[in-house]
Amino acid sequence: MAIPQDPHRAAAAFASRDFRRYQVARLLVIIGAEAQAVAVAWQIYEITHRAIDLGYTGLALFLPGILFLLISGHTADRYDRRRVILVCYGLQCLCTSTLFYLAWSGTRHVAPLFAVLFLIGTGRSFSGPASSALLPHLVPKGDFVNAVSWGATIFQMANFVGPAIGGVLYTLPLQNWLPAAVGAHMLGGAIVYAFTLTTLVSFLILVGSLSVRPGRQEQRAMSLETLLAGFRYMWHKKLLLGVTTLDLFAVLLGGAVALLPIFAQDILHSGPRGLGILRAAPAFGALSISILLTWRPMKHHAGVRMLFSVVLFGAATVVFGLSRNLMLSLAALFVVGAADMVSVIMRASMLQLATPQAMRGRVSAVNALFIGASNEFGSFESGVTAQWWGAVPAVIVGGVGAMVVTGAWSFMFPSLRKVDRLSEDELMGVDREAATAEPQR
Repeated sequence: MAIPQDPHRAAAAFASRDFRRYQVARLLVIIGAEAQAVAVAWQIYEITHRAIDLGYTGLALFLPGILFLLISGHTADRYDRRRVILVCYGLQCLCTSTLFYLAWSGTRHVAPLFAVLFLIGTGRSFSGPASSALLPHLVPKGDFVNAVSWGATIFQMANFVGPAIGGVLYTLPLQNWLPAAVGAHMLGGAIVYAFTLTTLVSFLILVGSLSVRPGRQEQRAMSLETLLAGFRYMWHKKLLLGVTTLDLFAVLLGGAVALLPIFAQDILHSGPRGLGILRAAPAFGALSISILLTWRPMKHHAGVRMLFSVVLFGAATVVFGLSRNLMLSLAALFVVGAADMVSVIMRASMLQLATPQAMRGRVSAVNALFIGASNEFGSFESGVTAQWWGAVPAVIVGGVGAMVVTGAWSFMFPSLRKVDRLSEDELMGVDREAATAEPQR
């Protein structure tokens, strides 16, 4: 990797007004979402003390991605992507308001929480493809990889700050702040959800002020042909198929985040604040590497470096599973996040640069399914295996599995090893037969 000739080019994407506003909006809303995730996970585990219920939180978020996969991708291409995002986050406001009510009322039932998570997952299933496909409209083509790197940096900054805020707010001594009548039933989760609602409203205001109006990219009405176009394109574009399925299986097997409440309470004995710090550690690692990549972007051998980073991700997951020391666990999670970020930037860049603009919503929807499967469904898988084997063996076996998958994928998808530079010309030139998969207009 080499330092850019012009240091100002490292922040080139921020020359766009809409990009600046959109990234501030993302920073705020992801901080709120991560704080909310800490509160929901701790609240559910505090009620049931069952690993499987932590898995169900991921399943509730993941199922809408499957149910609405085809429709959400077509929606992102058929309608103004900015408006789709606004509608989806309006739904998120309603969901967070409901979580606030449930916490304020002191509910001891988890079914309503799972129902709200399902609705949150529904909003994400539509907003995810629209958000991914909106990014190329916000910056000039030459600044797109820089925009992806900065977007990843901001995402991880929020992932680092959000869980820590959630852990602190959840454990505030409310009885010293509120009248006794209120403090008796006001749970820490309600404070977190009020904070998240504030960030959601701010997001809606900022996104509503964007000047970009992408309009329709897909002019044809919904049909089976248009709905399946994203799947068909990715199947023929082996590079995209390889990088997305690698992330799917590596994170599906190696994900330990869903089990962090168990490690925080039963293994490391660090409580809700410890949970917030543990959740923030991977984000801090990812933030560090994403900042590095904005200033020293990958110039060559991008594919090989990505494969190495996934192996490192699996190895660090094994170390975390074996650790009984909080500092060692934090260090392992730091490496987990840093290694995963290389794959995130690679996948996001390839997804947009190797896909025609009119199909980016549908291809992004397929990618969102893979991300959801690796993250939310991975949480369910982690909860199930932890229920069967225990949290520690589940994490160790998953980390080893991630390394094995990487070795297999490097041979099954040789184009991953051959990627040198993250440029549109090079990525569109890989697996050129994919061009025949796009429906003719």
